[in-house]
Amino acid sequence: MAVPGDRRGGDRPGVCDMKAGIVQMLAALGLLADTSRVGLLLTCDEESGSGTSRSLIEEQARRSGAVLVGEPSTPEGHLKVARKGGSVYRLTAHGRAAHAGVEPHRGVNATVEAAHQVLALAALGGASGAGAPAGTTVTPTLLAAGTTTNTVPESASLAVDVRAWTRAELDRVDAAIRALAPRTPGATLSVDGGVNRYPMSPDVALPLLELAQAAAKDLGLTPPDGVPAPGASDANFTAALGVPTLDGLGGVGGGAHARGEYVDVGLMPDRTALLAALIERLLAEPVPGPGR
Repeated sequence: MAVPGDRRGGDRPGVCDMKAGIVQMLAALGLLADTSRVGLLLTCDEESGSGTSRSLIEEQARRSGAVLVGEPSTPEGHLKVARKGGSVYRLTAHGRAAHAGVEPHRGVNATVEAAHQVLALAALGGASGAGAPAGTTVTPTLLAAGTTTNTVPESASLAVDVRAWTRAELDRVDAAIRALAPRTPGATLSVDGGVNRYPMSPDVALPLLELAQAAAKDLGLTPPDGVPAPGASDANFTAALGVPTLDGLGGVGGGAHARGEYVDVGLMPDRTALLAALIERLLAEPVPGPGR
Protein backbone atom coordinates (compact mmCIF):
# COMPACT_ATOMS: atom_id res chain seq x y z
CA MET A 1 0.00 0.00 0.00
CA ALA A 2 1.27 3.45 -0.83
CA VAL A 3 1.20 6.01 1.95
CA PRO A 4 -0.78 9.26 1.50
CA GLY A 5 0.98 11.42 -1.02
CA ASP A 6 2.95 8.56 -2.59
CA ARG A 7 2.44 9.13 -6.31
CA ARG A 8 4.12 5.87 -7.29
CA GLY A 9 0.94 3.82 -7.12
CA GLY A 10 -0.86 1.70 -4.55
CA ASP A 11 -4.44 2.37 -3.53
CA ARG A 12 -3.94 6.00 -2.42
CA PRO A 13 -2.52 7.86 -5.43
CA GLY A 14 -2.46 11.66 -5.65
CA VAL A 15 -5.37 12.15 -8.06
CA CYS A 16 -8.15 13.31 -5.73
CA ASP A 17 -8.69 16.79 -7.20
CA MET A 18 -10.03 15.73 -9.49
CA LYS A 19 -9.04 12.98 -11.90
CA ALA A 20 -10.69 10.40 -9.65
CA GLY A 21 -13.99 12.26 -9.91
CA ILE A 22 -13.82 12.24 -13.70
CA VAL A 23 -13.20 8.48 -13.71
CA GLN A 24 -16.15 7.93 -11.36
CA MET A 25 -18.49 10.10 -13.45
CA LEU A 26 -17.63 8.23 -16.63
CA ALA A 27 -18.01 4.88 -14.89
CA ALA A 28 -21.37 5.90 -13.38
CA LEU A 29 -22.69 6.83 -16.82
CA GLY A 30 -21.66 3.38 -17.99
CA LEU A 31 -23.94 1.85 -15.33
CA LEU A 32 -27.05 3.67 -16.57
CA ALA A 33 -29.47 2.01 -18.93
CA ASP A 34 -30.29 5.31 -20.66
CA THR A 35 -28.10 8.42 -20.69
CA SER A 36 -30.14 10.41 -23.21
CA ARG A 37 -31.28 12.85 -20.49
CA VAL A 38 -27.93 13.16 -18.76
CA GLY A 39 -25.22 15.64 -19.71
CA LEU A 40 -21.54 15.60 -18.76
CA LEU A 41 -19.56 18.84 -18.76
CA LEU A 42 -15.80 18.89 -18.15
CA THR A 43 -13.91 22.20 -18.03
CA CYS A 44 -10.24 22.96 -17.50
CA ASP A 45 -10.12 26.47 -16.00
CA GLU A 46 -11.96 26.13 -12.67
CA GLU A 47 -8.79 26.58 -10.63
CA SER A 48 -8.10 29.92 -12.30
CA GLY A 49 -11.63 31.28 -11.86
CA SER A 50 -13.57 29.65 -14.75
CA GLY A 51 -13.03 32.77 -16.85
CA THR A 52 -13.74 31.09 -20.18
CA SER A 53 -16.12 28.34 -19.07
CA ARG A 54 -18.52 30.18 -16.76
CA SER A 55 -21.01 31.14 -19.48
CA LEU A 56 -21.10 27.55 -20.74
CA ILE A 57 -21.58 26.19 -17.22
CA GLU A 58 -24.47 28.56 -16.56
CA GLU A 59 -26.03 27.85 -19.95
CA GLN A 60 -26.06 24.12 -19.32
CA ALA A 61 -27.24 24.54 -15.72
CA ARG A 62 -30.28 26.55 -16.82
CA ARG A 63 -31.45 23.65 -18.97
CA SER A 64 -30.84 21.06 -16.24
CA GLY A 65 -33.09 19.76 -13.49
CA ALA A 66 -30.14 19.21 -11.15
CA VAL A 67 -26.37 19.53 -11.13
CA LEU A 68 -24.11 16.88 -9.58
CA VAL A 69 -20.51 17.99 -9.17
CA GLY A 70 -17.62 15.50 -9.21
CA GLU A 71 -15.29 17.51 -7.00
CA PRO A 72 -13.73 15.47 -4.17
CA SER A 73 -15.66 14.70 -1.02
CA THR A 74 -14.08 15.41 2.35
CA PRO A 75 -11.50 12.94 3.69
CA GLU A 76 -14.33 11.47 5.82
CA GLY A 77 -16.50 10.94 2.74
CA HIS A 78 -18.93 13.78 3.43
CA LEU A 79 -20.69 15.51 0.54
CA LYS A 80 -20.57 19.29 0.19
CA VAL A 81 -23.80 21.20 0.65
CA ALA A 82 -22.43 24.75 0.99
CA ARG A 83 -19.35 26.57 -0.22
CA LYS A 84 -17.65 29.85 0.45
CA GLY A 85 -17.73 32.47 -2.26
CA GLY A 86 -14.48 33.90 -3.55
CA SER A 87 -12.93 37.05 -4.94
CA VAL A 88 -9.60 37.63 -6.68
CA TYR A 89 -7.78 40.95 -6.87
CA ARG A 90 -4.55 42.41 -8.11
CA LEU A 91 -3.43 45.47 -6.18
CA THR A 92 -0.69 47.55 -7.82
CA ALA A 93 1.39 50.14 -6.00
CA HIS A 94 2.81 52.83 -8.28
CA GLY A 95 5.92 54.72 -7.17
CA ARG A 96 8.91 56.41 -8.79
CA ALA A 97 12.26 54.87 -9.71
CA ALA A 98 15.56 56.30 -8.50
CA HIS A 99 19.09 55.09 -7.80
CA ALA A 100 18.89 53.11 -4.57
CA GLY A 101 22.40 54.05 -3.46
CA VAL A 102 23.00 57.53 -4.83
CA GLU A 103 19.65 59.25 -4.32
CA PRO A 104 16.99 56.95 -2.92
CA HIS A 105 15.23 59.99 -1.48
CA ARG A 106 14.23 60.98 -5.02
CA GLY A 107 12.30 57.77 -5.46
CA VAL A 108 8.91 56.56 -4.23
CA ASN A 109 9.37 52.98 -3.08
CA ALA A 110 6.51 50.82 -4.35
CA THR A 111 7.77 47.83 -2.35
CA VAL A 112 7.41 49.74 0.90
CA GLU A 113 3.91 50.79 -0.14
CA ALA A 114 3.03 47.18 -0.96
CA ALA A 115 4.21 46.15 2.51
CA HIS A 116 1.82 48.64 4.10
CA GLN A 117 -1.03 47.25 1.98
CA VAL A 118 -0.24 43.61 2.88
CA LEU A 119 -0.85 44.47 6.52
CA ALA A 120 -3.98 46.47 5.71
CA LEU A 121 -5.39 43.59 3.66
CA ALA A 122 -4.68 40.98 6.32
CA ALA A 123 -6.67 43.07 8.81
CA LEU A 124 -9.81 42.82 6.65
CA GLY A 125 -10.44 39.12 7.26
CA GLY A 126 -11.26 36.85 10.15
CA ALA A 127 -11.59 38.10 13.69
CA SER A 128 -9.34 41.09 12.98
CA GLY A 129 -11.71 42.57 10.43
CA ALA A 130 -14.30 44.96 11.82
CA GLY A 131 -17.57 43.06 11.90
CA ALA A 132 -16.12 40.11 9.98
CA PRO A 133 -17.61 36.74 10.99
CA ALA A 134 -15.34 33.81 11.61
CA GLY A 135 -14.27 32.24 8.36
CA THR A 136 -13.74 35.34 6.24
CA THR A 137 -10.21 35.19 4.85
CA VAL A 138 -8.30 37.89 3.00
CA THR A 139 -4.98 36.39 1.95
CA PRO A 140 -2.20 38.24 0.14
CA THR A 141 -0.54 35.70 -2.17
CA LEU A 142 1.66 36.47 -5.18
CA LEU A 143 3.93 39.51 -4.78
CA ALA A 144 6.30 41.00 -7.35
CA ALA A 145 8.25 44.24 -7.29
CA GLY A 146 11.30 46.01 -8.65
CA THR A 147 13.61 45.62 -11.61
CA THR A 148 17.21 45.68 -10.34
CA THR A 149 18.84 45.44 -6.93
CA ASN A 150 20.08 49.05 -7.02
CA THR A 151 16.86 50.71 -8.16
CA VAL A 152 14.06 52.04 -5.98
CA PRO A 153 11.05 50.01 -7.24
CA GLU A 154 8.55 52.09 -9.19
CA SER A 155 5.93 49.33 -9.25
CA ALA A 156 4.81 46.44 -7.04
CA SER A 157 1.88 44.09 -7.67
CA LEU A 158 0.08 41.96 -5.13
CA ALA A 159 -2.50 39.22 -5.70
CA VAL A 160 -5.23 38.82 -3.08
CA ASP A 161 -7.48 35.81 -2.44
CA VAL A 162 -10.74 36.46 -0.55
CA ARG A 163 -13.16 33.79 0.77
CA ALA A 164 -16.40 34.31 2.73
CA TRP A 165 -19.63 32.51 3.63
CA THR A 166 -22.01 35.33 2.66
CA ARG A 167 -22.58 37.78 -0.17
CA ALA A 168 -22.55 40.62 2.33
CA GLU A 169 -19.04 39.69 3.46
CA LEU A 170 -17.69 39.52 -0.08
CA ASP A 171 -19.25 42.89 -0.81
CA ARG A 172 -17.86 44.35 2.44
CA VAL A 173 -14.32 43.25 1.62
CA ASP A 174 -14.70 44.40 -1.98
CA ALA A 175 -15.63 47.91 -0.85
CA ALA A 176 -12.79 47.97 1.67
CA ILE A 177 -10.18 46.92 -0.87
CA ARG A 178 -11.33 49.57 -3.33
CA ALA A 179 -11.14 52.16 -0.56
CA LEU A 180 -7.52 51.39 0.39
CA ALA A 181 -5.41 54.53 0.51
CA PRO A 182 -1.65 54.79 -0.11
CA ARG A 183 0.55 55.24 2.97
CA THR A 184 3.80 56.26 1.25
CA PRO A 185 4.02 59.92 0.17
CA GLY A 186 3.86 60.12 -3.62
CA ALA A 187 2.59 56.57 -4.14
CA THR A 188 -0.70 55.66 -5.79
CA LEU A 189 -2.75 52.46 -5.90
CA SER A 190 -4.85 50.72 -8.54
CA VAL A 191 -7.11 47.70 -8.08
CA ASP A 192 -8.17 45.09 -10.65
CA GLY A 193 -10.50 42.14 -10.16
CA GLY A 194 -13.48 41.62 -7.89
CA VAL A 195 -16.01 39.03 -6.76
CA ASN A 196 -15.53 35.87 -8.79
CA ARG A 197 -18.33 33.71 -7.37
CA TYR A 198 -20.86 34.13 -4.59
CA PRO A 199 -21.38 31.46 -1.90
CA MET A 200 -23.31 28.25 -2.47
CA SER A 201 -26.29 28.11 -0.12
CA PRO A 202 -27.40 24.82 1.50
CA ASP A 203 -31.02 25.24 0.38
CA VAL A 204 -30.13 24.17 -3.17
CA ALA A 205 -28.27 21.07 -1.96
CA LEU A 206 -30.20 19.56 0.94
CA PRO A 207 -33.01 17.97 -1.15
CA LEU A 208 -30.35 16.26 -3.29
CA LEU A 209 -28.45 15.17 -0.18
CA GLU A 210 -31.59 13.44 1.09
CA LEU A 211 -31.87 11.58 -2.23
CA ALA A 212 -28.22 10.58 -2.06
CA GLN A 213 -28.64 9.29 1.48
CA ALA A 214 -31.68 7.25 0.47
CA ALA A 215 -29.79 5.85 -2.52
CA ALA A 216 -26.88 4.88 -0.26
CA LYS A 217 -29.20 2.98 2.08
CA ASP A 218 -30.67 1.06 -0.85
CA LEU A 219 -27.14 0.09 -1.90
CA GLY A 220 -26.23 -1.02 1.62
CA LEU A 221 -23.75 1.84 2.01
CA THR A 222 -23.34 4.22 4.90
CA PRO A 223 -25.36 7.35 4.02
CA PRO A 224 -23.00 10.30 3.56
CA ASP A 225 -23.35 13.43 5.66
CA GLY A 226 -23.47 16.89 4.14
CA VAL A 227 -21.03 19.57 5.30
CA PRO A 228 -20.01 23.10 4.30
CA ALA A 229 -16.71 23.41 2.44
CA PRO A 230 -14.44 26.45 2.65
CA GLY A 231 -13.21 26.17 -0.92
CA ALA A 232 -15.16 27.33 -3.97
CA SER A 233 -16.03 25.37 -7.12
CA ASP A 234 -18.19 25.68 -10.22
CA ALA A 235 -21.07 24.53 -8.01
CA ASN A 236 -21.18 28.14 -6.79
CA PHE A 237 -22.27 29.25 -10.26
CA THR A 238 -25.04 26.70 -10.70
CA ALA A 239 -26.32 27.15 -7.14
CA ALA A 240 -26.53 30.91 -7.66
CA LEU A 241 -28.98 30.25 -10.49
CA GLY A 242 -31.28 28.35 -8.11
CA VAL A 243 -30.59 25.00 -9.79
CA PRO A 244 -30.50 22.08 -7.30
CA THR A 245 -26.78 21.37 -6.86
CA LEU A 246 -24.87 18.78 -4.85
CA ASP A 247 -21.09 18.83 -4.67
CA GLY A 248 -18.40 16.47 -3.43
CA LEU A 249 -19.53 13.41 -5.39
CA GLY A 250 -16.00 12.66 -6.58
CA GLY A 251 -13.21 10.74 -4.90
CA VAL A 252 -12.82 10.32 -1.15
CA GLY A 253 -9.45 11.74 -0.20
CA GLY A 254 -7.63 14.84 0.92
CA GLY A 255 -4.57 17.04 0.71
CA ALA A 256 -5.74 18.80 -2.45
CA HIS A 257 -3.00 20.80 -4.20
CA ALA A 258 -0.37 19.55 -1.74
CA ARG A 259 2.40 17.01 -2.20
CA GLY A 260 0.46 14.70 0.09
CA GLU A 261 -2.74 14.71 -2.01
CA TYR A 262 -4.39 11.29 -2.11
CA VAL A 263 -7.57 9.43 -3.05
CA ASP A 264 -8.82 6.16 -1.56
CA VAL A 265 -9.12 3.90 -4.59
CA GLY A 266 -10.88 1.26 -2.53
CA LEU A 267 -13.90 3.53 -2.10
CA MET A 268 -14.22 4.51 -5.75
CA PRO A 269 -16.55 1.62 -6.75
CA ASP A 270 -18.99 2.46 -3.93
CA ARG A 271 -18.98 6.15 -4.81
CA THR A 272 -19.48 5.34 -8.48
CA ALA A 273 -22.48 3.16 -7.63
CA LEU A 274 -23.89 5.90 -5.40
CA LEU A 275 -23.60 8.50 -8.16
CA ALA A 276 -25.31 6.20 -10.66
CA ALA A 277 -28.12 5.45 -8.22
CA LEU A 278 -28.62 9.14 -7.49
CA ILE A 279 -28.86 9.93 -11.21
CA GLU A 280 -31.43 7.16 -11.65
CA ARG A 281 -33.55 8.66 -8.86
CA LEU A 282 -33.37 12.13 -10.38
CA LEU A 283 -34.41 10.81 -13.78
CA ALA A 284 -37.39 9.13 -12.18
CA GLU A 285 -38.42 12.04 -9.96
CA PRO A 286 -36.76 15.44 -10.51
CA VAL A 287 -36.24 17.69 -7.49
CA PRO A 288 -37.67 21.21 -7.73
CA GLY A 289 -35.22 23.96 -6.96
CA PRO A 290 -35.77 26.92 -4.63
CA GLY A 291 -38.33 29.23 -6.19
CA ARG A 292 -38.69 27.06 -9.29
